[in-house]
Formats: sequence, structure tokens, C-alpha cells
Amino acid sequence: MKIKTLSIIALGAMLFNSCDLVVDPSDSLTTGNLVNTSDGLQNALNGAYSLFKDRVEFNGVVSSNNMYLRQYYQLTDFAGDDIVNGQVTTDPLWYSFTRDHTPTQANTRFFWYISYKIINTANTVIEAIEKEGANDPNSEQLLGECYFLRSFAHFNLVRLFAKPYTHDPEAAGVILRLATDEPSAKARATVREVFESIVNDAERAASLMNATRGSQYASKEAAWALLSRAHLYMENHDKTIEYADKVINSGRFSLSSTSTYQNLFPNAVTSPETILCIAFTNVDDYGRGSIASMLYTDGNSGWGEEFASQSLRDLMEEHPEDVRWKYIEEAKDGGGNTRRLNGIPIYYIKKFSYQDGNPNLSSPIMFRLAELYLNRAEAKAKSNRPKEALDDIDIIRTNRGLSGELYEGKTPAGLSVLQAVWNERRIELAFEGHRSFDLSRNKQDLVRDYWGYHLIGLKESDINLSAKPTGYSNIRVDWQSPRNIYHIPIDEIISNELVTPNP
Repeated sequence: MKIKTLSIIALGAMLFNSCDLVVDPSDSLTTGNLVNTSDGLQNALNGAYSLFKDRVEFNGVVSSNNMYLRQYYQLTDFAGDDIVNGQVTTDPLWYSFTRDHTPTQANTRFFWYISYKIINTANTVIEAIEKEGANDPNSEQLLGECYFLRSFAHFNLVRLFAKPYTHDPEAAGVILRLATDEPSAKARATVREVFESIVNDAERAASLMNATRGSQYASKEAAWALLSRAHLYMENHDKTIEYADKVINSGRFSLSSTSTYQNLFPNAVTSPETILCIAFTNVDDYGRGSIASMLYTDGNSGWGEEFASQSLRDLMEEHPEDVRWKYIEEAKDGGGNTRRLNGIPIYYIKKFSYQDGNPNLSSPIMFRLAELYLNRAEAKAKSNRPKEALDDIDIIRTNRGLSGELYEGKTPAGLSVLQAVWNERRIELAFEGHRSFDLSRNKQDLVRDYWGYHLIGLKESDINLSAKPTGYSNIRVDWQSPRNIYHIPIDEIISNELVTPNP
């Protein structure tokens, strides 16, 4: 995407003199003094986990926006078609809805920074352990968790800042940081090289981890889940199925039932469906800076400005008995009518609310068992195994209140098997950071033919809920559009002469 008024060189020259610009390259982020003891290494690892949820200083400021997971969900889900924006905002989340990205937007700059901080912390611990030799179960577990975190952080970076593997594996990916002593100036690896590193790290992690420390820590099964997801993105169907099988057959996890599903997300840490989550406690109540704050409010708890989209609700409306509706709450006025914000119907999203009864609190799930069934189903559908693919999504549907609406191996009318899998994946994993990637990697256009402030130039007086909008920009974004990926942040471009920007 083009910068409209300034070339990247001119913009960089202008910002280079700015007093609040971070110009450190991605490898210069340090973890401080690491104590060379097992307790010190464990504390460093715990610090890496905390970086997913802590508010971290950036550009000399600690902001309510500066939290990895808050930015992750906004950069992913707000760029898709499951969430609609109810009003214009100065928050950088606006760039995801409009896809009018710039190299200077605050959210991508912070996400890049904190991702490499996590990677650097993992590298520091890896090197400390491998220097002495991982010769006991505790150090092997710790080492495996670090390899997992490095793999996961690189995976999320390459998804946001590079073309999908299925588009061009030789395209520029992201910078691979695999040691603490690498030169500051380093070129972007190709997408293929980044995915190879992700797979190698996750395989190494799985081989080392044997402890079960709880869902808030990485595990062998979490590494397998990441491998299944990575191979799905690479369209390595046999490997996608192999690693999904490993998790499903491990015996450690079970799908939430129709009766327990509504408690899955508020009780993510203890749910038998959760493979890995980032554990928050009541101490971590960030109020209006929380992940939930833009998606839900009880009247006082959050901003509540982004809602479940019309197209997602249309897909779900055939089955009001589907328990997945539990996480979409229609807001009504005193007369029982649907409330609106600037003409947009308010359907709050509650997947990040009500842990311990707190509307702003949750422990966001990174991997859960349902995804592995869906990964496996997609790989089977693409491998000409239609009945097995439908059987896998029937397992999901049975546990979501649709036991009377199973496919039983028969392709549903008007859909291909693959479309049926994609629909199930969209409903099941809605708001969890998957949808925009699922569209782009499968070479599907983003279609947002419903009213919302993703439509450039929209005014409340324009909104006609009885008709689909026409004539606005952003109704459709082509799957090949460079707007589907974010710019490499200006900080890296200025400080690292070898890095190339995205178009």
C-alpha cells in the first residue's frame, strides 16, 4: 500500500529527529541482568510469559494500549469480517478496520517491539541453558517452553507482516532472531525460511517438554497444536492431520459440551478444552484498557464500540439453539428493541469477559481442542477425504447444541465440503484471532457488505439496514491486495538498513 503524502524516505527523515521515536533494531531489546541460577532462568521465562499481558513501556510511555494481546486481537480480528466498527475513532485500531495502514501507526510499532522482546528473552534463556547443557527434566522443560515461545512469536509476526505462505513462500517474511549476538542490521528472511524456523523450533519444543504445568504454560501438546496450525497455513495436509491427531489422541483434553460451553472462556485456565491460555488474575484488571473493553460494556466497564458483524450473525441465525450465541449479546432498550450506536445494531462480544464475574477480565485462549478438529477437517477436505472432514465438524456441532443438525457424511446443499468446514471454523473460532488469516491464506476476498464504519465516508444518515450498502470503499478487499498485511514499522526501517519495507 502506498503512503499517500510522503515517500518512506522522506517520512523516515522527518521522524528520525522526533524525540519520541524508538530507533533500536529488533535485536537490541534486553532482558536485564539474568541470574545464572535455575531460579533466575525460571524467573526470566516467567517474564517472557508476562510480556504477553503486561503493559510495557514504549517510547517512554506506559499506555493502556501497550499490551501484546490487546494489540494482537485488534490487529487480527478488527481486520476481518466478524467484527463491525460502530464509530470513527482516533485509536490506531481504526487502521485495521479501514486497512489504511502506515509504517508509523502505534499499534504495529508496539507489537513488533514487544514480539522481539519476547523472542530475545527466550533466546537469552535458551543460550544460558544450552551453555551448561540441558541434562535434567526441569531444564529440558524450561528449554522447550522457550523454543515454543520463540516459535509462536515468530509465527504471529510473519502472519501480520508478510504474505501468506500459500501466496508466495519466497516473498519477504520477517527478521528471524535466533541468537542474542546477531548483528543489529539483518535482512528479512523469506516466508519459507520463517516457517521452517517455526516448525523446527516447535518440533524441538515438543521433544523437550514432558511436564504438565497447567494450561497457562507451554506443553508438548501446545507445541503439537502450533505445528498443526503452521502446517495448515503451509498446506502440508498430512502434517496438519498428524499433529492434530497427536493432540486429540493425547487424552489430556476434551471438548466443552452444550451445557459447559458457556463457561469455557470465563474459566479458560481450568477448562478441559484449553491447551494454552495467557492467565490473567484480578490484579490484571485493566479496565478500559482491557481486551474486552472495545467489545463489551455492562454500562460502565468498557467502551463497547465494536460488535458482532451482520454477516457472522447471518451465518449463525439458522440455528438459535447453537450455544455459541452465548458469547454474542444483543443490547436492547426499554422497549425491547435492539439498541444502536450511530445506526449500527449493538451485539456485544463476550468471549473476553466475566472471568470471576469481572466484565473486563479473561484469560485469552491461544490454543484449544476444537481448533485441532477444525484443522484436521480442513486438511481432510483438501485431501479429498470429504466424509472424514464432515465427521470432524459433526463432532464440533454435537457439542454446540446441533446434534439434530449433523451432516452425517453428506455434503450440505449449496455448499462444498470445504465451504462447510470454513463456515464451521468461522463460527467456532470467531473473535479468537483466526478469521482474517483464514480468508487470506485460502485466497478468499474480504467481503464486508454490511453497514459499519469500515465503509469510508459513511454517515449515520446513510445507513439503511433493510439494504446492503453499495458504492463505498472497503466493501470488498481483494485477497491479493497489499492492504492485507501491515507495514514493517518505521523504527525498524530507520535503524536497520538491510530491512525492506512492505509495498
